[in-house]
Formats: sequence, structure tokens, C-alpha cells
Amino acid sequence: MKAVVVEQDLVTAWGVGASACWRGILSGKPAFSPVERFNTQAFQAHIAALVSGLDAGAADSLVMQMLKPLLAPLAGRLPDGTLVILASTTGEVDFLERHLLSGTGAAEDSCLDRLLGRILQVLGTRGPGRIVSAACASSSAGVAHAATLITSGARECVLVVACDAVTEFVYSGFSSLMALDPDGARPFDKSRKGLTVGEAAGYVLLMSDELARRENRRVVGEVAGWGMSCDANHMTGPSRDGGGLAYAMGQALKKAGVKPQAVGSISAHGTGTVYNDSMEIKAFGRVFAGTPKPPTYSIKGSIGHTMGAAGLVEMIMAIKSMEEQVIPPSVHLAEIDPEAEGWVTAEAVEAKDMRVVMSTNSGFGGVNVALVLKA
Repeated sequence: MKAVVVEQDLVTAWGVGASACWRGILSGKPAFSPVERFNTQAFQAHIAALVSGLDAGAADSLVMQMLKPLLAPLAGRLPDGTLVILASTTGEVDFLERHLLSGTGAAEDSCLDRLLGRILQVLGTRGPGRIVSAACASSSAGVAHAATLITSGARECVLVVACDAVTEFVYSGFSSLMALDPDGARPFDKSRKGLTVGEAAGYVLLMSDELARRENRRVVGEVAGWGMSCDANHMTGPSRDGGGLAYAMGQALKKAGVKPQAVGSISAHGTGTVYNDSMEIKAFGRVFAGTPKPPTYSIKGSIGHTMGAAGLVEMIMAIKSMEEQVIPPSVHLAEIDPEAEGWVTAEAVEAKDMRVVMSTNSGFGGVNVALVLKA
């Protein structure tokens, strides 16, 4: 049994929809703007990739303001028994901020189980629902869990919903780690200094290929393989040799029954931090040793690091790249780090019959996830 994607949507700093995000990335420009949502004077940077129209003082949280318009069209259309997986790092943490900074609202409203309940309400279903929170690899891990359930026959349909917003809590955390680039993230650039925080929300609806056929669904892609690992190295820093990510990638390829040389491109985690980008290139070198280097890119120089939503956004863009037969550029890349030479490019590249791609994500605590996607 196969796990196939039959529907997807998202909102990023480039606007609503996969096409808007795709066009923005292909423009070669970053969607970064000054942060006015809170005071950044004390922080390391002052820009972020923000979704327009969000109101930090509204009754709904920032993530629910993004999710409601995306999920409302799904209400009443999900097959019976659809499992809903919420993937996020901080969810509605802005509720906790309001409670602490102004004494309004209840702190417990920021708990992820409350957010899952609100999502189920928008969808018009009682569930069941689950939460996957694995730092910045949350949505990739959620997709891997969904695919496991479907291919094992435990579920026929799973909706993976991912979201994270730019809040003062999130921004100050990355600033305290000295992980922000004041000039904007430059993944795989020789002079990279850190990441740019971004926000996004989206979903992918996964079904067994049998259910998709019964329901006459158009299949846009297949989650063919997945692998996970933990470096057990450091609370925030990745293992420098890339061994953990390489293991996850190897497991994903094995699960998919795909040889390394069949991978047409790699959508890298590519945060723009010195150690993450270096670790990834080392991992890629291990997995693809003795084979041509697959063209590799990161979209975080365009839409920022969307944290728990990053893997889902990158998965949707990777599927889009197979549809368009174009490998997107690594935006904001000026001078390629010598270690990344031959892997990444600042220009879009036309592909030739690209049918298999890989997406990688890593997060705090040393978690690594790799997905193999097929057209």
C-alpha cells in the first residue's frame, strides 16, 4: 500500500497557496521585512518573513488566523475516520505571552492540545487527533508518522496540519542563541551568520492509493520513504559530522527502495547557520558518495525558517518542483561556501524527468528526518 498526497495548501510570507510561494522563491528575492509586531531593539536582528494581515491583538492566535481560511474548505469533506496530526513547535505561544506580559487570557490556552481542539472544530470533526512536536522537524516527522500509519494499513487517511508564528518568545530565543543573521539568512553562503525567523501554516492530505482510487482523487505525489534519527549530541547544536542525518537519509532511501543516484534533487534544511549547513553537506557527501551530486537547495533564504511548519512547506515545494521540472534556487546566496561547491546554486535549474526528490529537516535535541518523495 502506498501513501499518496491528494490535497495540499499553505500560507507563507509570499501569500496564500503553493503557486504564490513557488513564484516568490523563483523570483530569487527574500520575503523579509522589518518586524513591527513587537519591539526588536534588544535583539540581534530586526527582520523576519511575516504573513501579511495578521493581528497580534486579535481574539484568535496568529496561527489560527493563518489556519482558519486554509482549513475551512475541508470541513465536511474529510473521509470518515480521518486522523488529524498537528505538527508545531510553539503553536499559540502568543496566548502565553499575553498572559505573562499583560495579564490577559489564560496561560493554558497556549497548550498544543487546545490548538488541536480548535483545528478539529474548524474541520467539523471530533477527531481523532494527535500532536507531533519535534522541534523544527515537527511536520516532517508528522508526515513520516502519517505515511507509516497508511502503509501499515492502520489508517486510510491522515491530515497533517503544520503551523508556527513569529512571536517575541520565538524571536528572543533565537536571538539569545546568537543564531539570527541581521542581514537575512544566506543558506550555504560562505559569509552566512544565522537564520531568519519566518512563519507559515499548511496541510497535506495523505491517503492510501486504494482510497484515492476509490474516491477518484488526483494524486500529486507519493511519500515513498522516510527515516528518523537523533544525534544525542547537544541541546541545540547538530552533530558536526552529519552522521545522524546521513542515517535518516539512508533509512528513507531503503524504505523507498530507491538508489541514491535516482534522487533528482535535495530540499535541504539549510537554515543559514554555520554548523547546520556544514553538517548537512557532510551528511549528503556520506549518502551520495560515489554518485553524482544531486542539485541541492534551501528555500529558507526566501521564506525564512518557519520552524515546525518548515518540513511541510518544503515538502509541498519539492512536489511542486517535480510538477514543474524545475529545481528552485537557494535564494540570497552570494558566494557559495567551498564545502557546498557542486551541490548548491543561486539559480533555478531545469530538470530532466525528475521523478524522485529528497527533503531533509533537523531540529533542536538532535532530531533528524528525511523524506523521499515521488512524482
